[in-house]
Amino acid sequence: MAQVLQLAVAWHREGRLDAAERIYRALADGGDANVLHFLGMLLHQRGRSDEALALMERAIAADPTVADWHSNLGNVLLEAGRLDKAAQAYERALALAPERAAFHNNLGVLRREQGRLDEAEQAYRQSIALAPDSVDARTNCASLLLALDRHEESLRMFCEALLRSPRHAKAKRLLGMAFFSVGRLAEAAEVYQGWLKDEPDNPEAAHHLAACTGTLVPERAADGYVESVFDGFANSFDAKLAMLHYRAPELVAGQVASCLGEPRASLDILDAGCGTGLCGPLLAPFARHLEGVDLSAGMLAKAEPRQVYHRLVKAELTAFLQQSEAASRDLIVSADTLCYFGRLAPVFTAAHDVLRPGGWLIFTLEAVDPDLHGQPLSSDGFILNPHGRYSHDGAAVRADLEAAGLEPVAFDSVHLRNENARPVQGWLVAARRR
Repeated sequence: MAQVLQLAVAWHREGRLDAAERIYRALADGGDANVLHFLGMLLHQRGRSDEALALMERAIAADPTVADWHSNLGNVLLEAGRLDKAAQAYERALALAPERAAFHNNLGVLRREQGRLDEAEQAYRQSIALAPDSVDARTNCASLLLALDRHEESLRMFCEALLRSPRHAKAKRLLGMAFFSVGRLAEAAEVYQGWLKDEPDNPEAAHHLAACTGTLVPERAADGYVESVFDGFANSFDAKLAMLHYRAPELVAGQVASCLGEPRASLDILDAGCGTGLCGPLLAPFARHLEGVDLSAGMLAKAEPRQVYHRLVKAELTAFLQQSEAASRDLIVSADTLCYFGRLAPVFTAAHDVLRPGGWLIFTLEAVDPDLHGQPLSSDGFILNPHGRYSHDGAAVRADLEAAGLEPVAFDSVHLRNENARPVQGWLVAARRR
């Protein structure tokens, strides 16, 4: 059995999840705690977190002495937004292995999510004391200090992290964003230029450099940038947005009800940029056929278990619309996807062609924020901001809709979510094909 389990673990690490799961399940009937834990970890990767948690808790009940199991359980609970239980798991891990720097770092992340910022800083600093070369703990602590407006401490700690690991991509990205957020654009650009020198094809470095300098600003975020960001964010996406009081799906669904009346399961609907499928359950009562499209395979893997979409497609949105059958949809919704587009005219034109006469396009955008240190408004009415998303001028959006043959019926200023303890203002728009 031990050799078979080793093979399954090796396949698991290689990403051969189907093969690994078959072996884990074949061995699980014996109740071996190791098998239960590894199967739980695999199911969590596949977006089946409730099953994962049950298995991981069974493993710990069988053998509560393995510190890593408690820590892994805490990670899954944190990603699921179950903060109090995650704290208990991390505390048990630390009781078993107080010398483990990574456990203190995990606890710091959890305490920050709970809003217990002094305790978060203390946990990060304990992690750094135990492992002075730990880049993750330093970048996490530096990000916390930046959010607390302790700018010089934050920048110094980011720099210390890069001195210890000069090629650490996350530290470079965060240091550049930290410089950008305090208005030191030249230093931010220098960070991203250095990153591009090390990794000439890195889409994140190129995207953020454009935001700093205002040169070669893309009309929309590159496919590679979007995939990199959201594949890395998929596991914790829903829980993170819940903590930020994310409202876009509910706002969009409310606007759908306002424009289309009571749900009758009669519409052909496209969820454009469906992500993990947060809009799906809200749209399903209106849908005869509900399709989701997204560029991130990781996000689509989280949307599929919701079992509300008739079809999920991995594709870039504008290209997908341009290749779709003309006049084939009654409704297109897009919650917080068009904020990765600068120039909106192409996607509006493509949406117009896919909508049936009288069909609706309902979406959210971020509004231009004068407090962000972004570049001047482009001729198309958008700004690429330090966080990597675009914000838009309302008058320009209206003009682009009308030029595409879409009539703006509702154009409301809304609070989309919180970010760095500040509300993010945006637009909730409903436009109809004439």
